[in-house]
Parts: sequence; C-alpha cells; structure tokens
Amino acid sequence: MMTGELWSSLGSTAAAIMFGWAMIQQYVPQHFRDYFTKYAYQFFTFLNPDIHITFHEHTGDRFKRSEVYTTIEAFLSSNSTNSAKRLRADAGKDDRNLILSMDDYEKVIDEFRGVKLQWTSNKSSSNSSMFSLYPATEKRFYKLTFHKSHRELITTAYLNHVMKEGKNVGLRNRQRKLFTNNPSESMDWYGYKKSVWSHVVFEHPSTFETLAMDPGKKKEIMDDLITFSKSKDYYKKIGKAWKRGYLLHGPPGTGKSSMIAAMANLLDYDIYDLELTSVKDNTALRKLLIESTSKSVIVIEDIDCSLDLSGQRKKKKSEENEKKEGEAEVAAAIKAEKEKGNDKESKVTLSGLLNFIDGLWSACGGERLIVFTTNHVEQLDPALIRRGRMDKHIEMSYCNYEGFKVLAKNYLDLESHPLFDTIHGLLDETQITPADVAENLMPKSSERNCEDCLDALIRAIQVAKEEARVKAEDELAAATRVESTSTTIKEAEEKESLTGGGDKVVESTQLENKYKVGGDN
Repeated sequence: MMTGELWSSLGSTAAAIMFGWAMIQQYVPQHFRDYFTKYAYQFFTFLNPDIHITFHEHTGDRFKRSEVYTTIEAFLSSNSTNSAKRLRADAGKDDRNLILSMDDYEKVIDEFRGVKLQWTSNKSSSNSSMFSLYPATEKRFYKLTFHKSHRELITTAYLNHVMKEGKNVGLRNRQRKLFTNNPSESMDWYGYKKSVWSHVVFEHPSTFETLAMDPGKKKEIMDDLITFSKSKDYYKKIGKAWKRGYLLHGPPGTGKSSMIAAMANLLDYDIYDLELTSVKDNTALRKLLIESTSKSVIVIEDIDCSLDLSGQRKKKKSEENEKKEGEAEVAAAIKAEKEKGNDKESKVTLSGLLNFIDGLWSACGGERLIVFTTNHVEQLDPALIRRGRMDKHIEMSYCNYEGFKVLAKNYLDLESHPLFDTIHGLLDETQITPADVAENLMPKSSERNCEDCLDALIRAIQVAKEEARVKAEDELAAATRVESTSTTIKEAEEKESLTGGGDKVVESTQLENKYKVGGDN
C-alpha cells in the first residue's frame, strides 16, 4: 500500500509540474521565461560539482569538419573498442580494415594521472522550417565531464595529451590521398561545399625497394628523407620553414613519377599534384598552398612544360622585335589575338612561383616536400632551382646493371641467371631507360618463361645500341659537311679578295647558297 501511495503521489506531482509548465509557456511572455531559465540554470550549475566541456563536430563554417573533433574521435577509438557497448564502424587505412568508434549517446570512462573522466557522444537536430530548401541537419558533439577540483589538470595537461595522442592515432589510421587542384575558372572556391582540391585514395605500390636505381644512391635519398621528417625542432632552431625541395631530372622513362610515389610511401605523406596551367594567377596559387596539409608532397611534374617560366624574362624584348618586323596592322591584329587568348591562360609568374616555394607563404604549415620534375633541366631559370629552393638535385639516369637486377627480381623473381653477364656488358655500352627494360622483362603470355624475357631484353638493348651507332655516324657526317662548307666558303672569299672581281661576289654567294642547301639535305 505504501508503495502504491508513493507512486500515486509522484504521478500527481509530475502531472502538476507539467500542467504548470504548460501554463507558463502559454501565458508568461518569452523574455520572462528566458530570464527564469537563465537563473534556474545558474542555480543548478552552482549545486553541480561537475564541469562540462563540449567539442562540436562543426564550428564556424558548418560544412567543414572540426579538426579538434576529428582528433578526439581518433583518441577515443581505442577506449571505445574496449568499453563501449554500441560502436560505429568506418573505413580505415584501406578497405579491408575498419576503425571502430563510439556510437551516439554512448559514454566512455578514461583515466589520467589517477583522475577519472567521462566522455559522451551526443547529437542534436536543428529546427528547420517545413518549407526549408535544406533538410534538417544533425549536430554531433563530444562532451567531457570531470570534477571541478581537477580543472587545472584537465584543461592543461590532459587536453594536450588528448590532442597529441589523437593526432598520432589519426595518422596511423588515415587513408592517404592523391590530390589535384580544381580549375580556378570553373568555381569561385567559396561556394557551397566547394573545395580547391579534389582527391582519390592514394594506392601507388612503388617503394624504394622496387626502384631501379643504384643501392648507394637510394640509401642516400632515403636517409635524407627520414632525417627531414624528424627535424622539426632543428628547422625551428635555425629559423627555416619545415620544408625541403627536390628536383628530379632526367630523360623520359627513368622513373621520376615512381620516385615521387616511393617518397610518399616511405614517409606516409599525401601527394598534391599541382597543375599550374589550371591556376588563374599568383593569388590562386597561394590559396592552393594554404589549403594543403602538413605531411604532404607537393608535386609539379614537367615544370619546363607547365608554363613559360624559363623565358619570361626575355618575353618583352621578343615582343618588341616582332612588332618591328611586321606591318602596323598585322602587328596590331596579332597583339589583339594574343590578349584575347591570355584571358583564358594562366597568369602565374616566375615571381609568384618562387614565393610559393620559398617566400613568406611557404611557411604556412610544415613538414612538406616540394618536388619538381623535368626532362630538360638546362631550360629552367637558375633562380627556380637554386639551393634553398630545390635543396637536393636527383638525376634519374639510364638503367645500369644494379637497376636491372632490381627489375629482374621484381618482374621475374630472378636473382641470377647465365644471361646476366651478357646483359651486364650490353648495359655498360648502351643507354636504355628502366621503363624499356621493364617492358621487355614483363611476361606477355603464360607460355613465356624467364629466359624468353631475358632474350627479348638482350635483343632490345642490341637494337638500341645499333640505333645509337647510326645516330652518332649521322651526327658526325653532318658536322663534317658543315666544316667542309665553311672551308670552301672561306677559300672562295680569299680568292675573291685576291682577284677583286665584282662578279666573284655573286659567284661566292651562289656557292654559299649551294653548300647550305647541300648541308641541309
């Protein structure tokens, strides 16, 4: 009976409270209700000994996820797996791995220096109008709860510990990405969910072990990269931005792109493949740099072909000479056509690119590699590739015997074979790219064995050797013809000076034209 009466009394009390609250909402003005709610909240807060810190998923720009929230989510993932009853699974470093985190309205207990804390995962729905163009959105947040006596410990040491450990966990679990910049003209970069970069998951398998390169040179590059990745305090001490430039130069097919992928795989960095021709101007270039993250490789491939950076210092003189050569109307038409085309072309200048690499903007963020590749290093402006901008120059040369052995191991699983000596001798005499060697070593059918692949490579090297010999003979013959032509013209001029005949001038000119034509043919 006592229990029944107690529940009856509680039910009556709850009903009275609900009735009173309904009357207050209906008859009490809004500003009085806000006043009452404010002081009631302060009163209950005064009685409650706990402190709450809230970390929202979206802050400021509601379309951009908070890095603090993401870091806390990574930190709580291990604790969630061990203690939470309801978990949420997301894709991990690759599609075969899963990362578990606490689901909504779940709580996890953590302990730090003997102090127990509670993390809870919550969400709230926004009140959107029935006729709103946008659907209702859910706002997720984490709430940290602890006793007020531990305020100083939690707000200083513990939160720093959470951010540090969360970043480490996030780096271990993240999917590395390959980014490319979106064209400046196709978007304003400030619209709804607009981004200056697009990305895919980076899954390139190239490593330093698979690169066809001299082992000593590979070790030197790997040591340089690892030393850079561990030198944050050193760069701060010497007053330099934590970045390093690499210039990869050499003929096509020597493995420059594979080297970039191997760098990213070694250091576990993202790659930003920057296409300069789609960048509107220097301001857009700086925006791209700001939107890139740390632990990344910023790549400009074939920089000698991306923009006319090598000849911009002489461009004004060339245009003046062209104007003098043509008639006024033709020159005006050409100029108008050029100006019309330049409106669509990139206006990135050499100065803007230099500031991107080594100026004040380059210090935004840290732990970045800037890599240029080129097939013609001699065509680049010296200011672009000097030390301090491109700190390390790496020549990607033709395949040598050590590189061949790496490729033979990769493609044929061979470490030795009687034909290796023959190939060794041919490689010492012939220039052939690693790409050509790899193509001949790759089995084209299930019936083709290792010896067939090595025979095909030997034939390919012999063909390349013969082509190089023929080319050298043609160049020598052309040089001989030019020298013979110069000698004949000189003799004719000397004969003319001795005879003094006016007709000899015409003959000498005709003779010169004749030999020039013969030399060209």
